[in-house]
Amino acid sequence: PAGGSGALSIARARPAAGGLTSVADMEHDEHEGLDEASLREHEEVTKIKNFGAVELGRHVMDTWYFSPYPKEFYPGGFADVLYVDEVTLRFYRTRRELARAAASCRRRAPPGDEIYRDTALAMFEVDGREHREYCQNLCYFAKLFLDHKTLYFDVDPFLFYVLCEHDGRGHHPVGYYSKEKYSEVGYNLACILAFPPFQRKGYGRFLIAFSYALSRREGRVGAPEKPLSDLGHIAYRAYWAAALLACLRALPPDQVSTTVMDLSKRTSIMADDVAATLQYLGVARHVDGVPVVWCPPATLDELIRKHPVKPPFVVDEALHWEPFHTDVKRDKFSIRAKRPTSPAAP
Repeated sequence: PAGGSGALSIARARPAAGGLTSVADMEHDEHEGLDEASLREHEEVTKIKNFGAVELGRHVMDTWYFSPYPKEFYPGGFADVLYVDEVTLRFYRTRRELARAAASCRRRAPPGDEIYRDTALAMFEVDGREHREYCQNLCYFAKLFLDHKTLYFDVDPFLFYVLCEHDGRGHHPVGYYSKEKYSEVGYNLACILAFPPFQRKGYGRFLIAFSYALSRREGRVGAPEKPLSDLGHIAYRAYWAAALLACLRALPPDQVSTTVMDLSKRTSIMADDVAATLQYLGVARHVDGVPVVWCPPATLDELIRKHPVKPPFVVDEALHWEPFHTDVKRDKFSIRAKRPTSPAAP
């Protein structure tokens, strides 16, 4: 969906006939944030899936939830398989229809601007207003695997960042995240999904890291839309911990103090998330009522072993993207608008 709290889906792949990879259904998200009445309404709508599986490229995935595709694609309330074109994300009732449509399409990549490319991965920025059909189709597809109460058809206020593996045959989508073009509360990510066949490859973590790479390029701090799902919270806490520890390790040898605000500026992680993560790592202390970071070298080494920065990495040199700068004085999330705070010992 275009908006909503993030959820990283987890699935296990198994081989299937015809050179396809089948992804089995597994337990995943929780119904976090829904009151009792909303939960009953949600369960009524989603208790019966309208598709047993979806085929995307070389992969067949068991679906997890109901998605409001047009009813003619699941006559009688259910269809065994929905066929989705991995380039356009248009959907078809039969593989023959999909093959005919794919043969007439020369494009081998998502629409929008390619803003990142390394040796294996590429990222496309897709404007929901300029490419409305593609983004709505992406929302339909994502809803099959995300436990959200609402699907947002109004994609105009959002940007979608589609992550692809690339090879000689073209670009193959493996996940995405969305964000509002301008967030009043500083969110740099609205919804995130690593497609089930590509789980356990670090793509969810890559998408999170990429959202902060854009925030750093913008000169702003950011955060995911709250509340996070249980899995989303675990994924973000792992990223925050690794990023902050790497930042502490990279401080100049002659720098004997730092602050939560300084760490926030260096990583573009919001100060509240920095403080909570330092508390989780056990390196936050209060001295005379003042928060300090207490992390001797031996402790830092041990924590980095427990919380390493893992590949795939976002390569800054492979990012070709210029941000739209708003008025710094009015943008309370701009790093340039931040005032310094009292120092804390490393």
